[in-house]
Amino acid sequence: MGNIVLAAKITHVPTMLMSEQPGPIFGKRKQAIDGHREIVARAKALGADTVIVLDTHWLVNAGYHVNCAASFKGNYTSHEFPHFIQNLEYKYDGNPELGDLIAEKAQSKGVHALSHQLESLTLEYGTLVPMRYMNEDSSLKVVSVAAWCSVHSIESSRLMGQAIKEAVEESDSKVLLLASGSLSHKIWANEDYAANNGTFTISSEFNRQMDLHVLGLWTRGDHATFLKILPEYAQKCNGEGGMHDTAMLYGALGWDQYQGRGEIIGEYFPSSGTGQVNVVFEPD
Repeated sequence: MGNIVLAAKITHVPTMLMSEQPGPIFGKRKQAIDGHREIVARAKALGADTVIVLDTHWLVNAGYHVNCAASFKGNYTSHEFPHFIQNLEYKYDGNPELGDLIAEKAQSKGVHALSHQLESLTLEYGTLVPMRYMNEDSSLKVVSVAAWCSVHSIESSRLMGQAIKEAVEESDSKVLLLASGSLSHKIWANEDYAANNGTFTISSEFNRQMDLHVLGLWTRGDHATFLKILPEYAQKCNGEGGMHDTAMLYGALGWDQYQGRGEIIGEYFPSSGTGQVNVVFEPD
Protein backbone atom coordinates (compact mmCIF):
# COMPACT_ATOMS: atom_id res chain seq x y z
CA MET A 1 0.00 0.00 0.00
CA GLY A 2 1.35 3.38 -1.00
CA ASN A 3 1.20 6.72 0.75
CA ILE A 4 2.16 10.37 0.51
CA VAL A 5 5.24 10.52 2.70
CA LEU A 6 5.70 14.30 2.47
CA ALA A 7 3.99 17.26 0.80
CA ALA A 8 5.23 20.78 0.11
CA LYS A 9 4.38 24.09 -1.49
CA ILE A 10 7.48 25.13 -3.41
CA THR A 11 8.97 27.87 -5.54
CA HIS A 12 10.19 27.28 -9.09
CA VAL A 13 11.52 30.72 -10.03
CA PRO A 14 13.82 30.67 -13.09
CA THR A 15 16.37 32.80 -11.24
CA MET A 16 17.25 29.65 -9.30
CA LEU A 17 18.98 28.45 -12.46
CA MET A 18 20.60 31.84 -13.02
CA SER A 19 21.83 31.71 -9.44
CA GLU A 20 24.15 28.89 -10.49
CA GLN A 21 25.76 30.94 -13.25
CA PRO A 22 28.31 33.78 -13.16
CA GLY A 23 26.64 37.18 -13.21
CA PRO A 24 24.62 39.57 -11.04
CA ILE A 25 22.29 36.82 -9.73
CA PHE A 26 25.03 34.33 -8.87
CA GLY A 27 24.28 32.78 -5.47
CA LYS A 28 21.20 34.93 -4.85
CA ARG A 29 18.77 31.98 -4.77
CA LYS A 30 20.95 29.61 -2.79
CA GLN A 31 18.51 29.43 0.13
CA ALA A 32 15.65 28.43 -2.22
CA ILE A 33 17.83 25.75 -3.84
CA ASP A 34 18.94 24.51 -0.42
CA GLY A 35 15.26 24.35 0.55
CA HIS A 36 14.52 22.03 -2.37
CA ARG A 37 17.39 19.79 -1.41
CA GLU A 38 16.29 19.68 2.22
CA ILE A 39 12.74 18.74 1.24
CA VAL A 40 13.82 15.88 -1.01
CA ALA A 41 16.30 14.62 1.57
CA ARG A 42 13.48 14.35 4.09
CA ALA A 43 11.23 12.62 1.54
CA LYS A 44 13.88 10.08 0.59
CA ALA A 45 14.53 9.36 4.25
CA LEU A 46 10.84 8.46 4.43
CA GLY A 47 11.18 6.10 1.47
CA ALA A 48 9.92 8.27 -1.42
CA ASP A 49 10.28 6.67 -4.84
CA THR A 50 7.96 8.94 -6.86
CA VAL A 51 7.36 12.68 -7.02
CA ILE A 52 4.04 14.13 -8.16
CA VAL A 53 4.37 17.76 -9.25
CA LEU A 54 1.28 19.98 -9.43
CA ASP A 55 2.63 22.30 -12.10
CA THR A 56 1.25 25.87 -12.39
CA HIS A 57 3.17 26.33 -15.64
CA TRP A 58 1.16 23.68 -17.43
CA LEU A 59 -1.84 25.59 -18.80
CA VAL A 60 -5.03 23.63 -19.52
CA ASN A 61 -8.34 25.04 -20.77
CA ALA A 62 -10.50 21.93 -20.39
CA GLY A 63 -10.38 19.06 -17.93
CA TYR A 64 -7.51 17.97 -15.68
CA HIS A 65 -4.46 16.36 -17.24
CA VAL A 66 -1.74 14.04 -15.97
CA ASN A 67 1.56 13.54 -17.80
CA CYS A 68 2.65 10.03 -16.84
CA ALA A 69 4.84 8.70 -19.62
CA ALA A 70 7.17 5.82 -18.86
CA SER A 71 10.12 8.15 -19.31
CA PHE A 72 10.88 11.82 -19.96
CA LYS A 73 13.85 13.12 -21.90
CA GLY A 74 14.44 16.47 -23.52
CA ASN A 75 16.24 19.76 -23.85
CA TYR A 76 14.07 22.61 -22.59
CA THR A 77 14.07 26.32 -23.37
CA SER A 78 11.27 28.42 -21.88
CA HIS A 79 9.04 30.27 -24.34
CA GLU A 80 8.14 32.66 -21.52
CA PHE A 81 11.68 33.35 -20.30
CA PRO A 82 14.14 32.18 -22.99
CA HIS A 83 16.76 34.50 -21.47
CA PHE A 84 16.36 32.76 -18.08
CA ILE A 85 15.93 29.08 -18.96
CA GLN A 86 17.59 27.65 -22.03
CA ASN A 87 19.03 24.28 -23.04
CA LEU A 88 17.98 22.60 -19.79
CA GLU A 89 18.54 18.91 -20.38
CA TYR A 90 16.56 16.36 -18.40
CA LYS A 91 15.97 12.63 -18.21
CA TYR A 92 13.61 10.96 -15.71
CA ASP A 93 11.59 7.78 -15.38
CA GLY A 94 7.82 8.13 -15.07
CA ASN A 95 5.12 6.22 -13.23
CA PRO A 96 2.43 5.44 -15.82
CA GLU A 97 0.38 3.18 -13.58
CA LEU A 98 0.03 5.80 -10.88
CA GLY A 99 -0.81 8.54 -13.38
CA ASP A 100 -3.51 6.42 -14.97
CA LEU A 101 -4.96 5.62 -11.56
CA ILE A 102 -5.11 9.31 -10.61
CA ALA A 103 -7.20 10.08 -13.69
CA GLU A 104 -9.41 7.05 -13.01
CA LYS A 105 -10.05 8.10 -9.42
CA ALA A 106 -10.84 11.66 -10.49
CA GLN A 107 -13.32 10.43 -13.10
CA SER A 108 -15.06 8.36 -10.44
CA LYS A 109 -15.65 11.60 -8.52
CA GLY A 110 -17.22 13.30 -11.54
CA VAL A 111 -14.06 15.28 -12.33
CA HIS A 112 -13.09 15.13 -16.00
CA ALA A 113 -9.46 14.04 -16.04
CA LEU A 114 -7.19 12.35 -18.57
CA SER A 115 -3.79 10.71 -18.27
CA HIS A 116 -1.29 10.85 -21.11
CA GLN A 117 1.70 8.77 -22.15
CA LEU A 118 2.92 10.70 -25.17
CA GLU A 119 6.56 11.13 -26.10
CA SER A 120 5.77 14.55 -27.58
CA LEU A 121 4.08 15.82 -24.38
CA THR A 122 7.06 17.41 -22.69
CA LEU A 123 7.43 18.71 -19.15
CA GLU A 124 6.99 22.37 -18.18
CA TYR A 125 9.41 24.33 -16.04
CA GLY A 126 7.17 24.21 -12.98
CA THR A 127 8.26 20.58 -12.93
CA LEU A 128 11.72 20.86 -14.45
CA VAL A 129 13.16 23.54 -12.16
CA PRO A 130 12.40 21.69 -8.90
CA MET A 131 13.47 18.39 -10.43
CA ARG A 132 16.88 19.90 -11.17
CA TYR A 133 17.46 20.17 -7.42
CA MET A 134 15.21 17.44 -6.05
CA ASN A 135 15.97 14.72 -8.57
CA GLU A 136 19.59 15.32 -9.53
CA ASP A 137 20.32 11.59 -9.68
CA SER A 138 17.01 10.83 -11.47
CA SER A 139 16.23 8.25 -8.78
CA LEU A 140 12.64 9.43 -8.30
CA LYS A 141 9.91 8.61 -10.80
CA VAL A 142 8.07 11.72 -12.01
CA VAL A 143 4.37 12.39 -12.59
CA SER A 144 3.30 15.90 -13.60
CA VAL A 145 -0.24 17.22 -13.12
CA ALA A 146 -1.47 20.37 -14.87
CA ALA A 147 -2.25 23.06 -12.29
CA TRP A 148 -2.63 26.24 -14.35
CA CYS A 149 -6.34 25.66 -14.55
CA SER A 150 -8.16 28.41 -16.43
CA VAL A 151 -11.80 27.26 -16.28
CA HIS A 152 -11.79 25.08 -13.17
CA SER A 153 -13.25 25.51 -9.71
CA ILE A 154 -11.44 25.29 -6.39
CA GLU A 155 -13.91 22.55 -5.46
CA SER A 156 -13.03 20.39 -8.47
CA SER A 157 -9.33 20.88 -7.69
CA ARG A 158 -10.04 19.74 -4.12
CA LEU A 159 -11.56 16.57 -5.56
CA MET A 160 -8.58 16.16 -7.89
CA GLY A 161 -6.31 16.29 -4.85
CA GLN A 162 -8.47 13.73 -3.10
CA ALA A 163 -8.19 11.52 -6.18
CA ILE A 164 -4.39 11.82 -6.02
CA LYS A 165 -4.41 10.67 -2.40
CA GLU A 166 -6.68 7.71 -3.11
CA ALA A 167 -4.67 6.67 -6.15
CA VAL A 168 -1.40 6.79 -4.21
CA GLU A 169 -2.87 4.72 -1.39
CA GLU A 170 -4.10 2.11 -3.86
CA SER A 171 -0.67 1.93 -5.51
CA ASP A 172 2.63 0.71 -4.12
CA SER A 173 4.26 4.14 -4.50
CA LYS A 174 5.80 6.28 -1.78
CA VAL A 175 5.16 9.83 -2.95
CA LEU A 176 6.58 13.30 -2.46
CA LEU A 177 3.73 15.65 -3.44
CA LEU A 178 4.74 19.13 -4.62
CA ALA A 179 2.50 22.14 -5.27
CA SER A 180 4.84 24.04 -7.58
CA GLY A 181 3.84 27.69 -7.69
CA SER A 182 4.16 31.05 -6.00
CA LEU A 183 2.02 32.67 -3.35
CA SER A 184 1.04 36.11 -4.70
CA HIS A 185 1.98 36.40 -8.36
CA LYS A 186 1.66 39.95 -9.65
CA ILE A 187 4.70 40.28 -11.89
CA TRP A 188 6.09 43.79 -12.31
CA ALA A 189 4.84 45.72 -15.33
CA ASN A 190 7.51 45.70 -18.01
CA GLU A 191 8.10 49.46 -17.84
CA ASP A 192 8.44 49.35 -14.03
CA TYR A 193 10.70 46.33 -13.69
CA ALA A 194 14.13 47.91 -13.95
CA ALA A 195 13.29 51.00 -11.88
CA ASN A 196 12.12 48.80 -8.99
CA ASN A 197 14.99 46.29 -9.06
CA GLY A 198 12.25 43.90 -10.08
CA THR A 199 14.22 40.66 -9.82
CA PHE A 200 14.44 41.06 -6.05
CA THR A 201 11.31 42.99 -5.07
CA ILE A 202 7.56 42.48 -4.75
CA SER A 203 5.13 44.55 -6.78
CA SER A 204 2.47 45.02 -4.09
CA GLU A 205 2.82 45.59 -0.36
CA PHE A 206 -0.76 44.37 0.05
CA ASN A 207 0.22 41.10 -1.60
CA ARG A 208 3.28 40.76 0.62
CA GLN A 209 1.22 41.30 3.74
CA MET A 210 -1.34 38.73 2.60
CA ASP A 211 1.43 36.24 1.84
CA LEU A 212 2.85 36.69 5.33
CA HIS A 213 -0.62 36.32 6.84
CA VAL A 214 -1.14 33.05 4.93
CA LEU A 215 2.22 31.74 6.10
CA GLY A 216 1.14 32.52 9.65
CA LEU A 217 -2.04 30.52 9.17
CA TRP A 218 -0.07 27.60 7.77
CA THR A 219 2.57 27.54 10.50
CA ARG A 220 -0.10 27.82 13.22
CA GLY A 221 -2.10 25.01 11.63
CA ASP A 222 -5.17 27.18 11.00
CA HIS A 223 -5.95 25.52 7.69
CA ALA A 224 -9.71 25.92 7.97
CA THR A 225 -9.34 29.71 7.95
CA PHE A 226 -6.92 29.60 5.03
CA LEU A 227 -9.30 27.50 2.96
CA LYS A 228 -12.10 30.00 3.62
CA ILE A 229 -10.02 32.80 2.10
CA LEU A 230 -8.31 30.73 -0.63
CA PRO A 231 -10.63 31.69 -3.54
CA GLU A 232 -10.39 35.43 -2.80
CA TYR A 233 -6.69 35.24 -1.98
CA ALA A 234 -5.99 33.54 -5.31
CA GLN A 235 -8.02 36.13 -7.19
CA LYS A 236 -7.05 39.36 -5.41
CA CYS A 237 -3.38 38.48 -4.98
CA ASN A 238 -2.98 37.02 -8.47
CA GLY A 239 -2.21 33.50 -7.23
CA GLU A 240 -0.16 31.58 -9.78
CA GLY A 241 -2.31 29.27 -11.86
CA GLY A 242 -5.31 30.37 -9.78
CA MET A 243 -3.60 28.50 -6.91
CA HIS A 244 -5.14 25.26 -8.11
CA ASP A 245 -1.90 23.54 -7.12
CA THR A 246 -2.57 24.58 -3.54
CA ALA A 247 -6.19 23.43 -3.69
CA MET A 248 -5.05 20.02 -4.97
CA LEU A 249 -2.38 19.84 -2.27
CA TYR A 250 -4.95 20.49 0.45
CA GLY A 251 -7.37 18.03 -1.15
CA ALA A 252 -4.69 15.36 -0.87
CA LEU A 253 -3.91 16.33 2.75
CA GLY A 254 -7.53 16.15 3.88
CA TRP A 255 -8.72 19.72 3.24
CA ASP A 256 -10.02 21.44 6.39
CA GLN A 257 -9.57 18.25 8.41
CA TYR A 258 -5.81 18.43 8.03
CA GLN A 259 -4.22 18.78 11.46
CA GLY A 260 -0.57 19.34 10.63
CA ARG A 261 1.42 22.57 10.65
CA GLY A 262 3.37 24.05 7.79
CA GLU A 263 7.12 24.43 8.25
CA ILE A 264 8.87 27.14 6.27
CA ILE A 265 12.12 25.84 4.83
CA GLY A 266 14.46 28.77 4.36
CA GLU A 267 12.66 32.08 4.04
CA TYR A 268 9.92 33.88 2.13
CA PHE A 269 11.38 36.00 -0.66
CA PRO A 270 10.19 38.28 -3.48
CA SER A 271 11.04 37.60 -7.12
CA SER A 272 10.04 39.64 -10.17
CA GLY A 273 7.13 41.11 -8.22
CA THR A 274 5.90 37.77 -6.82
CA GLY A 275 6.00 36.12 -3.38
CA GLN A 276 7.94 32.87 -3.13
CA VAL A 277 8.47 30.23 -0.45
CA ASN A 278 9.19 26.58 0.31
CA VAL A 279 6.86 25.09 2.95
CA VAL A 280 6.66 21.47 4.11
CA PHE A 281 3.36 19.85 5.17
CA GLU A 282 3.70 16.45 6.85
CA PRO A 283 0.66 14.27 6.12
CA ASP A 284 -1.49 13.35 9.12
